[in-house]
Amino acid sequence: MNRVRFRSSIQDSPFLRDLLRVIVAILAALAIGFIVTLLVSDDPIAAYKAFLFGPVSRLNRFGDWIEEAISLTLIGLAVAIVFKAEQFSLGAEGQLVLGALVAGTIALFVPLPVYLRLPLALIGAMTIGFIWGLIPGYLKAYLSANEIVSTLMLNVIAIKLYEYFLTYYIKPPTAGFTSSAAFPVEGRLPGFIPPLPFLENIRLLFNQQTDISIALYIAIFATIVVYFLMYRMPFGYELRMIGINIKFAHYGGINTKLVIMLVMAVSGVLAALAGAHLALGIHHKLLLNVSLGLGFEGIVVSLMARNNPALVPLTSLFYGYLRAGADIMERNSDMSREMVLVIQGIIIILITAQGILPIVQKQISAFRDDNRVAPIGGSE
Repeated sequence: MNRVRFRSSIQDSPFLRDLLRVIVAILAALAIGFIVTLLVSDDPIAAYKAFLFGPVSRLNRFGDWIEEAISLTLIGLAVAIVFKAEQFSLGAEGQLVLGALVAGTIALFVPLPVYLRLPLALIGAMTIGFIWGLIPGYLKAYLSANEIVSTLMLNVIAIKLYEYFLTYYIKPPTAGFTSSAAFPVEGRLPGFIPPLPFLENIRLLFNQQTDISIALYIAIFATIVVYFLMYRMPFGYELRMIGINIKFAHYGGINTKLVIMLVMAVSGVLAALAGAHLALGIHHKLLLNVSLGLGFEGIVVSLMARNNPALVPLTSLFYGYLRAGADIMERNSDMSREMVLVIQGIIIILITAQGILPIVQKQISAFRDDNRVAPIGGSE
């Protein structure tokens, strides 16, 4: 009876189905990754141990994992809200770098105390992200421009604007490489552990070895907001209806053009917050390559979560762990960078495969049918 109830709860809950699908895919992908390691490494056990346990072997490595997961969560949410409306924005990278630029400029040059400077920097990043997302939304809604092309071109414009202002206006004249001066303490996101007397020792330890900041709480709050926006508010109903059938949504009285524009703009807000996190929380300065393609990683995170905002933090944690473990595996074993990327690619492909869980369920059902014992007194 309990088994029947458990199976019924999984079938009735999309969240549990998605979570089970991800878990099954992870286990299968890790098994295949180990087989690949066996084929190419002289010490596969040590190499895979570094891959699986490296990110939690030291506090600084743990911090790198969580810091990356925070950025991936924000970008994954930005992509998920667009994909849920059946749009295909690739503009998170440009929105991210502009968010970093505006937040970093305010942190560096606006002489305000921390309780005013940081909120202003975050609001500035969100504002530029909203505007930069609104542009392709308008082009798609009113001019029927292809959003893939427009967002990719806007990425190029955003990156070049970032490089221009950083190189000619923000970089100190005596700097040996292209970066801004280090942000003052008032312009940095504080650590995530509150400054309470009984937490002082652990707070100092985390602040010295990691850059986990209050962006952790921002990412959690953003996840809750996006979930309620998508599933508990009229705007979320409208964007989901557009995703299901835009013509039906239009004839049902939904202002599809306005919703498309707002979906793109809200996505830009989330991506720009990720840029602010990179600038204010991790690098503490503006660097020439502040992102290195991180904006596109949100697509993988969102696809892994099947555009479910409740699953995005979990898939971000896993994907961030995967990236951190791959880097440690490369540095601490004889595995080349190329083979590490092969393992990483196999795992991502299996996780994003939509049909893996139904196949597993079918095989389990067939196995049970084959091994089912005939009732006593039945015909032979």
